Amino acid sequence: MAAKTQRQQKIAELIGKHSVVNQPQLVELLRKTGIVATQATVSRDLEDLGAVKVRVPGGDSVYAIPDFAPARVAPEDQLRRVMGEWVAEVHASGSMVVVRTPPGCAHVVASALDRSGMKGLLGTVAGDDTIFCVAEESLGAKKLAAILRDLAGIGGRK
Repeated sequence: MAAKTQRQQKIAELIGKHSVVNQPQLVELLRKTGIVATQATVSRDLEDLGAVKVRVPGGDSVYAIPDFAPARVAPEDQLRRVMGEWVAEVHASGSMVVVRTPPGCAHVVASALDRSGMKGLLGTVAGDDTIFCVAEESLGAKKLAAILRDLAGIGGRK
């Protein structure tokens, strides 16, 4: 069903570009792009896409799709947006970098980091509000932490 696939791709795109707080808002955003869908259809699509609600600074909960297109490389501006919205702290220790987020947001940030193709980042492991990032030896955790702080637009320990 091409219509369903196209609608779900548009939903994922809209969630990536907008802070979608509820299904009626998403129905309206879809309508503005020329796609007519009921709230029930959008609800099923969100479930199919694995969308989750995550808390963002300010207390609102918005939809996110943590594993959308995992093979796709996340552009730097998208990574900066995700990091800027959801990263609170970044600290280095040994070859590891610890990234702290609000509760429920770590998986979204980790997914963006994993898809970024960032040189020097071997991988991430995410919990609820904490991400462990493993730095390549050639880069080191302190340099990786500085890069991540810059992407998040935050200061901190060097």
